[in-house]
Amino acid sequence: MTATIHTLAIPSATRYLKDVRRFILRHARKAQLPDDAIEALQLAVDEACTNIIEHAYGGSTKHKVDIAIIVDPTRVMVRIRDRGQPFDQQSYIAPNVVALTRQGQAGGLGVHIIRKLMDQVEYLSEGRTNEIRLTKYRTH
Repeated sequence: MTATIHTLAIPSATRYLKDVRRFILRHARKAQLPDDAIEALQLAVDEACTNIIEHAYGGSTKHKVDIAIIVDPTRVMVRIRDRGQPFDQQSYIAPNVVALTRQGQAGGLGVHIIRKLMDQVEYLSEGRTNEIRLTKYRTH
């Protein structure tokens, strides 16, 4: 089996995330990922796209988010690209989930959730293009 790539571009608005979830569901099912892996992938992609919309683009709906799902014999990878403000991995501090829950604070857990759900997470920036790669391996 050779790698297959399926792409989707959406405007930078959260109302389009349902289209992204359906896109991931359709292609992850075709790739025969188990249901729990599909759900994890959908949630991680949703969180990543939300972070791009809210943080990289500052909530502006005038941009686009490019999504590709790449399926090969060993893994399913989702590549998400934007041209907004890059995510600063160096200054990221993992949240204290218990403290945030006690405080009733909403938000601030997206990156933490993504990292817990995926087998591999990579952030790349080249020029004005930012990319996050979310990978689920078929076997461990």
